[in-house]
Amino acid sequence: MTLKGLPKRQRLVGVWLLLSGVSLLGGALFAAWLDSQLALSGMARWVIWLGSLSGGITLFSIGLLLERMLFTPLRHLQAQLARWVANPDAPDDHTAEGWLTGLGPDLRRVSHRWRADRARLTTAHAEGARSASRIRQELETLLQVLETPLLLCDRHRRVMLFNQAAETFFAGNTGLGLGKRLDALLPTATLAHAMTQLPDDGSPREMLAPCGQRWLKVVIRRVPGSEHETLVTCSDTTTTWNNEMGVRAALNRMLPPLRQHAANLSSAADALRQLPCSQTSPALRTRFEHVLHDESQALNQSVAEIGALLDDLQYHGERLRPIWSNDFWQSLDERLDPAQRLITPIGVPAWFKGDAPALIELFASLVEHLRCHLPASGFEGEMTLHPKRAYVDLIWRGAAVPESELSVWRESPLTTLPLSPTVADILRQHATDIWSVTDTDKRHARLRLPLPVIAQTQAPREMAPPRPEFHDFGIAQLPAPDDTLANRALRSLEIVAFDTETTGLELRRGDTVISLGACRIVNGRLLANDAFDHFVDPKRTIPAASTVIHGITDADVAGAQPLNIVLGLFRDYVGDAVMLAHNAAFDMLAISGHGVHFDMPVLDTLLLSKALDEALDGHDLDTLAKRYDLRFPPNTRHTALGDARVTAELWLALLPRLEARGIDTLDALLALQANAFDKEDASAP
Repeated sequence: MTLKGLPKRQRLVGVWLLLSGVSLLGGALFAAWLDSQLALSGMARWVIWLGSLSGGITLFSIGLLLERMLFTPLRHLQAQLARWVANPDAPDDHTAEGWLTGLGPDLRRVSHRWRADRARLTTAHAEGARSASRIRQELETLLQVLETPLLLCDRHRRVMLFNQAAETFFAGNTGLGLGKRLDALLPTATLAHAMTQLPDDGSPREMLAPCGQRWLKVVIRRVPGSEHETLVTCSDTTTTWNNEMGVRAALNRMLPPLRQHAANLSSAADALRQLPCSQTSPALRTRFEHVLHDESQALNQSVAEIGALLDDLQYHGERLRPIWSNDFWQSLDERLDPAQRLITPIGVPAWFKGDAPALIELFASLVEHLRCHLPASGFEGEMTLHPKRAYVDLIWRGAAVPESELSVWRESPLTTLPLSPTVADILRQHATDIWSVTDTDKRHARLRLPLPVIAQTQAPREMAPPRPEFHDFGIAQLPAPDDTLANRALRSLEIVAFDTETTGLELRRGDTVISLGACRIVNGRLLANDAFDHFVDPKRTIPAASTVIHGITDADVAGAQPLNIVLGLFRDYVGDAVMLAHNAAFDMLAISGHGVHFDMPVLDTLLLSKALDEALDGHDLDTLAKRYDLRFPPNTRHTALGDARVTAELWLALLPRLEARGIDTLDALLALQANAFDKEDASAP
């Protein structure tokens, strides 16, 4: 390392030691010369040597005294002040020492008064906002339980709010997130244009937008009295369009030939009936018979095709929705007897398709109608999957229900449903029937209802509590996204903090990424639930020495997506945000050269910390986390997402210190970072 590259403190210590050494050496040489010239002995000789070395000894002693009594206390004071600015609630770990000991009471008083003032402000703010907070919480809860996917965008089409239904509706789509442009979620130019033309009175506008394999019906409306904010609701119209353009269109196409076959059949039958037997030649009768045969065959074929189309129409009807079997048994249990459990689900839960309210009423009617055959102690409910059907079975210990009883039940009206359809109508709606059979053990019987199966396999997501961060109305006050990025205020930047875990540190010699984690800062807030966390298949064995550090094994990355795919998803996640990392050069090297380009500015908390506190030692992530009293859950360090979150917290701690120095734009920050750039440090792994 060159002298120019040394930190100021180290240069100062170096100069001090050099001067002391030179002084001692010069004094020793001078004393030796005098000793040889004067040939003194005894006390006089000692006085000459002591006098000659006194300069170096004094210089060394004064430097040591200053270091112990002034410079070290000043560095500790600097670290403590930096901690207070970054984290006002951090404890006072460093007391005034050395010649600064007299400042101790003053510093403690300043610290205590500062915290007391902040506590009073917090209390006043909490008391003043308590009513508004209660109303807001109720509104948040309402929004989160709504089943309609809902988003609120500002005038620049940035998402300010989305509810849990939207999160579920767009699951897996990296375009959904606070501060992200709606264009990333629904990249439709028509939608963007329509949002600029919306009337201010809240009148809705509807349009269709593609979203992956789905077609969405998007309803947009301007929020009256707002600053051109737009409410967006979405629904999946794929099934409707498939029915309209598929099954129903096919039915319409089949109707003319069907009429033609029926007309031909009728005409041939009439002609044959009106033909006198005595005047009918065998050949003519045979021709009419062939016509009757061919047309009847064609008619039967058409009827069979129409039947198949109707079955498809029933299977894909909008009222038939995916149902998780355990949810169905629980709902049926609550319908039959809310006071006690009658149904015990057995087997592997699975998805099937049906009209849940109608099926629940159907089974409730079944149990009521066949009560004399069914035990009162309860049933078992089982779902078994077959290639095209899912069998929904009610199982009990006893004999099977006679078909005659089921026939009577099929004609029973379900008065709790609209228009009081019969059981047969509901079965017809699902294109199915129900029957009772005896199990092979001869002790149990079951009622079996086949229903359409769906490909979905994973259990439904558990209902999460209302998210703390699903809205941020302050986004509307941020500068327009197309404003010059260099002049954007630091707090208004959308920042994605990221980190990588790798197979090793030799990226240029074959080591590669095995985990990539990231989180997002919007409007000066780290979003707790907005995260990117993916394992990567490295196509090689992870060394044991690396596993010891990050805990990732070969089994963890088995079946994970390759790096180029994960980087593509990560690029979508980053969007237009500024990237942030600690020792960013290493992480950027890890994700570069794989066909995905990251051309946005990159901030490095290591360089920024060096630029702010050049005199302080220790700028690694652990030291800085301790210096600024950053708290994080145990066992979250040395994971990609965990380190990304610590880096984001570190950025938020550095932010007030940067602003205090007048560095409040991205351009100024990049200039500061460039000054702190050290090629040797930055390229170190």
